Formats: sequence, structure tokens, C-alpha cells
Amino acid sequence: MTSLNDALKVLLAYSLIMMIGLIVTWWWSRFDERTIRGVGVWIKPMKFMAATALFAITTACLMRMADVRPQALPSFYWIAVLIVSTSFFEVAYISLQGSLGEASHYNTSDLLHAVMSGLMGIVAVALTASQAWLAWVIWTQNDKPALSVMQSGIVVGLILTFVLSTLSGFLLGSHQAPPGKGWPIVGWHLRGDIRPAHFLGVHAQQFIPAFGLLAEYFAGGAALAVFSTLTMFYLLACICLTLTAIRAIPVTAHFG
Repeated sequence: MTSLNDALKVLLAYSLIMMIGLIVTWWWSRFDERTIRGVGVWIKPMKFMAATALFAITTACLMRMADVRPQALPSFYWIAVLIVSTSFFEVAYISLQGSLGEASHYNTSDLLHAVMSGLMGIVAVALTASQAWLAWVIWTQNDKPALSVMQSGIVVGLILTFVLSTLSGFLLGSHQAPPGKGWPIVGWHLRGDIRPAHFLGVHAQQFIPAFGLLAEYFAGGAALAVFSTLTMFYLLACICLTLTAIRAIPVTAHFG
């Protein structure tokens, strides 16, 4: 029977592999001046490696913090397997395309690339669905009569990660971000770019549970109210960023 430690080992080992891959890719990128749409060919693989490592580490931490019945622990292992298999597919394909100097996303130049682009979309949804699955296990297999504010933060954060990142991912899939380097490090643009909203969607996994943890630790009896307020502001920020980006996208981009 699998245990919590088995799931944690899988996720932590995988995150370490991604970090090593990130370091090696960064070193190699220093000698490769090729670009795709004005951005270095290795920038996207590095961003996905970093995000994948953080995603895996965060999931491991949330599993460790969750107080569930022993019979629920095997689910944690299979959730870890789902995360590793789906995210590795994305990182591997993006890195392969980068090495070839070709785009991974929005590349439908032939049947093979069109199929791979569609598979990446399916895999991305499956990856974020792992968080909804984890939320369900924690919610239904809680070892206490009611969820604490911290546990509520974990459940809400995982659900929002699935919902917000999936919705913004579909929007991002239908409209490519503007070309060029954009903001430092992240590469976002101020107008017509869904990626800032998508970032908040994906990283609800970290921010919302942190709100619950901090509220429970510092706010005492007002913890639930503080957590709810912070979460609403976060959700509002995500919605505003999405609407701002959509308004800046030409109408022809929406309707072909």
C-alpha cells in the first residue's frame, strides 16, 4: 500500500530533476542566440521547468499539511503520478521544439504539430485537474469534523487553480500573446496578453493556501473573514486582468 511518503518522494525527486534541467538549460542558452518571435528559444522551456518544479513542490507541501484519513493516502500517490506524467510531456515537447528552433504552442503548421498542440491542451487540463482531485480528497477524507481555515484555504486554492487556470488557458489557447520580450523575466505585455491572468490562475495553488495559513495564524477569531476577503480580492484581480486583456484583443482575433 502506498503512503504519503511515497507521493512526497515522487514529487520532490521530480522537482529536483526539473531544477537540474533548468540550470543545465540556462547554461546552454547562453551559447544559443536563436529566437522565436523575438524571444530566445530556451526561454519558454526554462519557464515551464521552473513552474513545474514549483507546482510539484507546492503540491507536496499541501499533501503534507492535509489532515486526511489513512485510507485516502493512496490517492496522493496517483495524484503525484498524474502531475509527473502530464507536466513532463509538456516540458519535453516544449524543450524539443525549442531545440529545433520551432514554436510549440500555436504551431499547427502540419498535421503532426496540430495533433501535438491539441494534446498539450488536453494534458494541461489533466495537470490542473490533479489539483481538483487533491481538493476533493482533502475535503471528503478530512480526519476532523470540519475543515480549519488553513485546510479551507488549501481546498479553495486547489479548486481555483483548476478553474481559473483552465478558463484562462482556453482563452490563452485561442489568442497568442503579442511578440517581443515584454516585461523583464516573465515576458508579459501590458495589452492583449492573457498570461498575467493565467499566472494568477495557476499560482492560486500557492497564494490562496498562504492566505488561509496566515489568517489562521495571525487573525484569531476573524481568520475566516480575513481569508475570505483576501480570496475575493485575488479573484477580482484575476477577473480584471482577464477582462483588460480581452478588451485589448482585436475583434478579429475573437471571431477569426
